[in-house]
Amino acid sequence: MESQPHRRNRTNQSSALIETEPNTVLAQLGSGSFRTWRQATEERKNIEEGKAYYNDPSPVPPPGKHTPSSLLQCHRKLVYRKENAPAESEMAHGILWVGSRFEEDVVLPYLRDAVADDGLFVTNSLYVDFEIESDAGGLVVKGSTDPVVVDADGVPILPTEVKTKNSLEYLDEPNEHHKAQLHAYMVGLSQKYDIDVKRGCLIYGGRDSFDLKVFDVEFDTEFWQETVVSWATEHTDYRLDGELPPATSRFGWECDFCSYRERCGKSNRPVSDRGFRGFLPLMEYPRSQVVEYLKADPDAMLTPTLAERYPDLATEHGVSQWRCTACNEQFDHDEVDWGGDTDTPPLCACCAREDTPAPLTGPWPPAYSEQMDEEERSR
Repeated sequence: MESQPHRRNRTNQSSALIETEPNTVLAQLGSGSFRTWRQATEERKNIEEGKAYYNDPSPVPPPGKHTPSSLLQCHRKLVYRKENAPAESEMAHGILWVGSRFEEDVVLPYLRDAVADDGLFVTNSLYVDFEIESDAGGLVVKGSTDPVVVDADGVPILPTEVKTKNSLEYLDEPNEHHKAQLHAYMVGLSQKYDIDVKRGCLIYGGRDSFDLKVFDVEFDTEFWQETVVSWATEHTDYRLDGELPPATSRFGWECDFCSYRERCGKSNRPVSDRGFRGFLPLMEYPRSQVVEYLKADPDAMLTPTLAERYPDLATEHGVSQWRCTACNEQFDHDEVDWGGDTDTPPLCACCAREDTPAPLTGPWPPAYSEQMDEEERSR
């Protein structure tokens, strides 16, 4: 009889734990904690694999350097990306991860089994590094291939490029920029192994049906010279001349998925043709992209909007001032009482006293030409 109260206490304690522990666990789960965990995991993995430099911002490449995956893409988007302009959206980590897993866990084993009876092998990747003569001088293309079918001596037989799509239902031919990427592999492997690689294949995987479509691609000299090399020459000229490329893309879908729509001028904001340095005013950037940009440009300052959104970053970095759009009066970000809604920016206290309310804004990034002049003076 004396042990019953003890058992009841233990039962009560267990019940209390069942009620509180799920709340404790759930409080620790969510988008913010997941992103922090994923970033820390990736950084630790890079260090453990001897690739700590992957955790640093990408260095600005020389004007004549290109990667196979960037060929034929929007010139302006690539200039912004290469100059480490702050991205306005998260990287498509999920799509990249699915594509990587599909290639390594599905396509690579499938290819190896498919060619085994022919005495051939499949390597998961080969590196290409070659030069192209052009009107802009020597262009350099560097990058890694997707799986390559090779002979017993490791000589390339058939390079592949693997892509995933939501659906394969209406895919009747390979995408042009994927075709350009595969052509770069064929040229690079031909030079590297002193052979003549004239065939490759594009392999598309459907994320809905989990099926494949394979396209046989023959090397097209005219397409390579008149389309791909011409594009690379034009892009190099833009960067050599310090000129912002036009806000047009070869493929209409690029603008819909671009991380620089606002900076470029493809939104309803009064923005166009801005340079690559600095955050846009009254713009809410993803935290990961803010942190990434601050690494790339240690002298960068947060806008008042971002200081309101990420107060912990505001204690570590400089914050620019609010500026009145009417009287040009300036205010420190912590002087202004504002709820953080970018659709209703705070009003100028000075103008309000004159019964002429005017909104405040942050500083605008300089025009592209001004930033290029500044870069040239700093060299």
